[in-house]
Amino acid sequence: MAEILIGKKPTMTYVVAVLSRLRGKEDIVIKARGRLISKAIDVAEIVRHRFATDIQLKEIKIGTETIDTQQGQKNVSFIELTLGK
Repeated sequence: MAEILIGKKPTMTYVVAVLSRLRGKEDIVIKARGRLISKAIDVAEIVRHRFATDIQLKEIKIGTETIDTQQGQKNVSFIELTLGK
């Protein structure tokens, strides 16, 4: 299962990455943390509604991860969206 981690690049960069991986006929997991959760949802919806209308949202996982920072530990929300046919 391919994974795409959402970062600070433009949204369409991740859309193209998802579409190229979907040609391999496997499920794709889009992952994001913190403020980038909304971008992950945008990527999934753009793929599903504009480019690959036969793709379905199979699973959504949400939760909280503890991350070590210079100031100590910090709780950060995450989301994992699984797309496939």
